[in-house]
Amino acid sequence: MRDVTWARLRTFATVAETGSIRGAAEKLHVTEPAVSAAVGSIERQLGVELLSREGRGIRLTESGRTYARYCRTLLGLAEEAAAAVRTPATGRLRIGAVATAGETVLPRLLAGFRDRYPEVDLSLSVRPRDDLFAELEQHETDLAIAGRPPRGSGLVSVATRPNGLVVVTGAGYDVPPASATWLLRGQGSGTRSTCLALLEQRQWEPPTLTLGTLGAVLAAAREGLGLTLVHADAVAGALREGSLRVVPVTGTPLDRPWHLVTNSTPPPATRLFVEHVCAADAAADLRFHPHNQPRG
Repeated sequence: MRDVTWARLRTFATVAETGSIRGAAEKLHVTEPAVSAAVGSIERQLGVELLSREGRGIRLTESGRTYARYCRTLLGLAEEAAAAVRTPATGRLRIGAVATAGETVLPRLLAGFRDRYPEVDLSLSVRPRDDLFAELEQHETDLAIAGRPPRGSGLVSVATRPNGLVVVTGAGYDVPPASATWLLRGQGSGTRSTCLALLEQRQWEPPTLTLGTLGAVLAAAREGLGLTLVHADAVAGALREGSLRVVPVTGTPLDRPWHLVTNSTPPPATRLFVEHVCAADAAADLRFHPHNQPRG
């Protein structure tokens, strides 16, 4: 294994991520033959086939999928290790957030944190919930703002902030919820799953329309295309101005607090961020409440 260098691990992980030799070469700014050579070297060292040809493209073999998961974890751990030895105020913090949190909660949290700790190297990715938790498990992200992490995942919810899910629609839309069109987020969205569970619980089978992003769903609701279940944080302004209104539905609002989620070994800058957003002097409408201290 000593011949499998970090560069080759990163190359193979990028092939797995992009799904092609060409895509990996473009992302890594190297030639396609260089990528193919790196993958071939790993295959010879391991004695297994990681990629197979499929038409004019490639696909990962079962061994390739397994190896890609380990590559992502090893690379993530290497970055985490480098961050762990730096002082918290000069470290690196990779934050992930679901779309609603990324658009409503996180900007003000980041602004206050950046003002206090300007030398922390911050990066942000907005991803579906399932992708965020996978990145946390593989040490590619240090902290996520999302819903509750899956049981048995090994991820730790270190703090929560109150939040609710409400049903809203445009001011002029007046169709009973049981027969109204329900506007849904895309696959992988926790809000989508919760909305479908709510409809099943009510034993409703209304028409649905999938629009993907939060912005598209809210725009459709304002235009009177239907109802949607959404985080109250995301519609506070629209409710105040009257472009959206809350629709009473039994069982709502749903209590769905925001969670700060880490893996079991958060770097120092991650712990610093958690302390900052849980501090007594944090804005009351943004403050998180610790209930598990992350281990370092």
